[in-house]
Amino acid sequence: MKNNVHKKLHRNSRLIYGLAFFYSFMVIVPVIVPFFMAKGLSLADIFYLQAVFATAIVVFEAASGYFADVFGRKTALVIGSVIHGLAYFYLNFADDLASLIIFEIMAGIAASLLSGADLALLYDTQKALQDGEDMEHSNAIAQLGFFRSSSEGLGALMGGALVLWSFEAMVIVQSAAAWMCLAFALLIIEPPYKNNKRDSKRIEILTILRHLFTSDPVLRNVVIAIPFYNLATLHVAWLMQPYWAAEGISLSMFGLLWFSQSIVVAAAAKFGFVIERRYGAVFSLLLMGLLPIAGHFGMAWLQGWGGILIGLLLFASRGLNQVILVNAMNRRIPSEFRATANSFTSFLFRLGFIVTGPVVGYLAETRGLEITLNALGLSSILLFALVMVPLIQSVKALPQRTTA
Repeated sequence: MKNNVHKKLHRNSRLIYGLAFFYSFMVIVPVIVPFFMAKGLSLADIFYLQAVFATAIVVFEAASGYFADVFGRKTALVIGSVIHGLAYFYLNFADDLASLIIFEIMAGIAASLLSGADLALLYDTQKALQDGEDMEHSNAIAQLGFFRSSSEGLGALMGGALVLWSFEAMVIVQSAAAWMCLAFALLIIEPPYKNNKRDSKRIEILTILRHLFTSDPVLRNVVIAIPFYNLATLHVAWLMQPYWAAEGISLSMFGLLWFSQSIVVAAAAKFGFVIERRYGAVFSLLLMGLLPIAGHFGMAWLQGWGGILIGLLLFASRGLNQVILVNAMNRRIPSEFRATANSFTSFLFRLGFIVTGPVVGYLAETRGLEITLNALGLSSILLFALVMVPLIQSVKALPQRTTA
């Protein structure tokens, strides 16, 4: 019986990668802005729509992570996968802003259940198999980030081809891919971790927050940095397609361009730990903090393909964030509330977009992309000073604290 469980746990990692692959297989994303505009939405409306999506996640995010820790990560993944499939099935019939808001709410609920639980399952599966310590966990997280980004890239290529046929065909394929998540979620088994139904009621949110913000200066600064640096790249992701259109790029090229962005994220996620081990944590964090500054200002100041190419720096920063910061947080968190902690950082990220997303959309609609990108560049400088510098200082203090 023990050997059988061990075999299933070995299979768990592949199943989690498969679920992450199909969840990230978004054929609709590389042309999502033209898709929404074809339904009569303005750029400001699209940012508002994404704020609705973020609001749905904020409302359910922390509760969903807590739900996953108490009732099981597999349960959260199965329920989230069902809602995810239903959301994209409904998208086939959504034709106006009101119906698209319903779609975004459904997709937000699904995302809140799926985010955090898959990472917690992967981390605890690796721990149960005793495949090693930090290095194995790091490799597993890097693999998860690689699969997500590679899937997004392949989905972008297919989406770029399907849009030449019709938006309707693209949505049908997206619906089919969404339901594949459920097939993988049903096959996953729950790994053992330090929590059971007898103890689960004792998990308290205040205890979790106290651990995240008071137990370790590095952990506190990482928890703050993850949502802010996710936010730094999300704004420009929604501006990319209008930026390409303004540069005269045809719609048929959007899939290839989005694929190139995804490959950059995947490569950064794959080699992030190599960079960290070779050049040190401080160098990696400096790189992660400076890339958004160069990317935002480069897109604002350069024209044509120069601006498009330098914009890829933002996605390199995203890939580094996905592995280096996420692993730094998870290695410092107990298993019993790992899903809650991961959901909490996503909660902060989405809350930030609710506040800033509509402002960026309004600025882009009324003042233009150049002014908006310059404003984002200035915000990246402020972010580096207020968030990244304290994180680097806390990392530099680690050897002194250990020696003491």
